[in-house]
Amino acid sequence: MDLQAIDIDIQGIVQGVGFRPFVYQTAVRLGLKGIVSNTSDGVFIHVEGPSDGIRSFIDGFSGQLPPLARITRLTQTPATIFGYDTFQIASSVEGIRRNTLISPDVCICDDCLKELFDPTDRRYRYPFINCTHCGPRYTIIDDIPYDRPHTSMKGFRMCSQCQTEYDDPMDRRFHAQPNACPVCGPRLFLHDAHGRPISSPDPLEETIRLLREGAIVAIKGLGGFHLACDATNEASVQALRKRKHREEKPLAVMTPDILTARRFARIEPEDESLLRSRQRPIVLLEKAPGYFLAQSVAPANRRIGVMLPYTPLHYLLMHDAFSALVMTSANPSEEPIVFRNEEAFERLAGIADRFLVHDRPIYIRVDDSVVLRTDKSVMPIRRARGYVPAPIPLPKELPHVLACGAELKNTVCMTRRNEAFVSQHIGDLENLPSYTSFLFTIDHLKRILDVEPNIVAFDLHPDYLSTRYVRELPDTFHKIGVQHHHAHIASCMAENGIEGRVIGIACDGTGYGTDGTLWGCECLEVDYRGFRRMATLEPVPMPGGAAAIREPWRMAVSYLHRLYGRQLLQLPLPFLKAEPSDALCTMIERKINCPMTSGLGRLFDGVSALVGLYSRVRFEGQAAMALEMAAEPNDTDKPYAFELRMHPEDDLLLLSPGPLIEEMVGDIVGGVSIAAIAWKFHQAVVNGLAEVIRRMRERTALNRVVLSGGSFQNVLLSTHLRRKLADEGFEMFTHSEVPCNDGGISLGQAVVAGYRFSADS
Repeated sequence: MDLQAIDIDIQGIVQGVGFRPFVYQTAVRLGLKGIVSNTSDGVFIHVEGPSDGIRSFIDGFSGQLPPLARITRLTQTPATIFGYDTFQIASSVEGIRRNTLISPDVCICDDCLKELFDPTDRRYRYPFINCTHCGPRYTIIDDIPYDRPHTSMKGFRMCSQCQTEYDDPMDRRFHAQPNACPVCGPRLFLHDAHGRPISSPDPLEETIRLLREGAIVAIKGLGGFHLACDATNEASVQALRKRKHREEKPLAVMTPDILTARRFARIEPEDESLLRSRQRPIVLLEKAPGYFLAQSVAPANRRIGVMLPYTPLHYLLMHDAFSALVMTSANPSEEPIVFRNEEAFERLAGIADRFLVHDRPIYIRVDDSVVLRTDKSVMPIRRARGYVPAPIPLPKELPHVLACGAELKNTVCMTRRNEAFVSQHIGDLENLPSYTSFLFTIDHLKRILDVEPNIVAFDLHPDYLSTRYVRELPDTFHKIGVQHHHAHIASCMAENGIEGRVIGIACDGTGYGTDGTLWGCECLEVDYRGFRRMATLEPVPMPGGAAAIREPWRMAVSYLHRLYGRQLLQLPLPFLKAEPSDALCTMIERKINCPMTSGLGRLFDGVSALVGLYSRVRFEGQAAMALEMAAEPNDTDKPYAFELRMHPEDDLLLLSPGPLIEEMVGDIVGGVSIAAIAWKFHQAVVNGLAEVIRRMRERTALNRVVLSGGSFQNVLLSTHLRRKLADEGFEMFTHSEVPCNDGGISLGQAVVAGYRFSADS
């Protein structure tokens, strides 16, 4: 018999996902001998047997793997035949390199769900049921390799039945690190509004009763707490908004199943696939004609964020109890999600009527992910639970880089060889709790990736907390500043695996430019190492600086002042009568706290105020979102138009909105509907950007166009621009892995810094 032996090293998501049992069962079926073990690098296999059997064994890795497993690298080398009698699963082996990948947290699998509602099963109605195919991963691990002592389950000693399952390679709970049952595992507890324990024979049933009666309950989940209330109870939803100081921003809901969701939301097959996916994100859906949830759930919005249950606790809460629960991140306004019990009692005091907690610690907070399907593609809005920490392949191997992201929607990113690891959504770095979460996330990523990068990338804005963090690092670090919009385009290039030069269109509200002004509608010739600014929106003053973001009427006055001067005060526009516009004109004329901005988001804000939608906003992007919601497609109305002209001093093409604003004012005075004006404005932006891109192609001979920046979350804008450019033969690239908003900035920073350092060294 032709016997041989090989050693196989496998990297990827191969720990805690049933990979070793898969290897064991395959080897036994083929009559092979040897060992398989977890290592700090992934999984090591030594296999002995007939050469044809070993070939079949290796071919199996390209076939049906366990559901959560993902192989990123497989190497095999000839080995010595040691004469093993059997095939065995060996203990984990620590190594010099620590390159294993951790699975994201995923929803309960069908097998566990069946057991959850089976009265004959010993885990019947147990809220923490899981196996190697499902359950918590990233949120419970503190170090690698992914073994129980390195997880938050280390304090729970398995009972004999659980231990037997854990030790049996033929059982689907073999080495399932969170494995537990009602005898030996985590438990639920109910606490009152002051955090004091409440004696209850069944905390879950008591919680259901409280929610039915209109209470607001803080519920501990996978990556943190939700604030929950009955989504059909208008009074409860309004009370939640008032207590949380979240006046108008939409709230997400959880519904028990697709059939129920169809009663209040439009669901296409692609939406259903997203809702049912193992990541279980919040999916932004159009409201259905029969929408029956409380109006305060998503006011002034034609979409609603919907998710299905993803933990056993959620299924037990929703089962035959509610058509929908509001399930919003549990945090005081502008602070990170709460994820520890004592922290919840303190920070959610005055918001929650009761607390449903458990005693399995969460090691790192992770929000729900949010996605939006647009024109047959999927756009991430917030990348977190279910997706992190899965890596993003890079076009080539780079040095280790830590990228610290932007201020809003902050994430951090670390590179390791040819992969980038973008963190979960951290939030807006505007207060100490958010900054503390930022620091904790960096340390956690370093630990589970075993990376100590000495190259650190940051945004050019000097006042961002993420930038200040880098500035204060020792000079032994290589610190590389990356312009905001360059990072936007680089992030989209990286996730699409493209190199070389492209036409990059980066549109958002604010990003610090290399000239010290605030950019935000940037048409760039880009590669990873640098960029050339070729066109932009004509800059205007931003009266009051950041105050103009909260008060869009300021931008409306700025655009009007550019066109009419002080004569704008005579225009019969309602918003002018309600705001101190005369004083603002003085600020603009004297250049008092009026930084210049070319942000497309600021133009959307100004137009929203002009037409009477929002003069002041409660949350970032609200005015622009309202303008999108108001627009009604109309092919008979002629769109507004920008004037395109060259800058008098620089080789820079300017998109001037002057003619657009003038015609819009005429329409407003003439009584044209907001729906028609909003549509004509959107078409003007699409046509203006498309014309700029055509001219850039003529000048550069480039045909690849990359779109990034938060403005492209606007479905009307992104869909119509993509269609127009595709019809003209452009090759289009958009985001599908990381958000086009500032949540993707860290990826772009990391790649740009990696390429620059490699070029300079």
